[in-house]
Amino acid sequence: MVSFIGAGPGDPELLTIKGKKLIDSADVIIYAGSLVNPQVLADAKEGAQIYNSATMTLEEVLAVMKDGEDKGLKVVRVHTGDPAIFGAHREQMDALDRMGITYEVIPGVSSFLATAAALKKEYTLPGVSQTVILTRMEGRTPMPEGEKLADLAKHHATMIIFLSIGMMDELSATLRKEYRPDTPVAVVYKASWPEQKIVRGTLLDIAEKVKAAGITKTALTVVGDFLGDDYELSKLYDKTFTHEFRKGVDA
Repeated sequence: MVSFIGAGPGDPELLTIKGKKLIDSADVIIYAGSLVNPQVLADAKEGAQIYNSATMTLEEVLAVMKDGEDKGLKVVRVHTGDPAIFGAHREQMDALDRMGITYEVIPGVSSFLATAAALKKEYTLPGVSQTVILTRMEGRTPMPEGEKLADLAKHHATMIIFLSIGMMDELSATLRKEYRPDTPVAVVYKASWPEQKIVRGTLLDIAEKVKAAGITKTALTVVGDFLGDDYELSKLYDKTFTHEFRKGVDA
């Protein structure tokens, strides 16, 4: 059994209890060293074999997994955030299927959720946005038809943009064609880490502010009016609103 584990956004205390138990008891640990906080592995058992996948190819990662499985060892593959979001673990799971090796996936706290917590904001505000788009700028990995940033911007939804901090000029210029130029934007560097940094601005000035802050990687960009202060109150807690658990009163 190979366990894929979402290590969370950085703070080791945001690792799930299940994920921590598996990591601490593993014989073989393969972790995304460029992104996963090493403190997540702080309680690994003595003698555990630890591999940093930042320097490894897919084939090398799979070879370590197969070797561990052949020897009857407990193998864990530790990804940053939640592996389902830009985690590149599907190709590993498919390969394990072909090799007849069983596996499980332990979800983790994604960096986009840690970003909302750092900003103390809610992505889905009544009357503002009820849709959250998780995406990235097109780079060396091309975007499928209809998923370029310009296409998604037409929805004017809350937008969470991964892996694009090095293209802020192009990003903000593209979004200004659909969003208002004064639409609020925030960039959060290493959400939940001790060195976390937050830069706030608008589509007009965020690129320059990010450059001035010296942020060049490991940051999320969030865009939308959810960053503002105007929104409608939730119907769920409205005293005049009737639902399954409570009868509303007359206004």
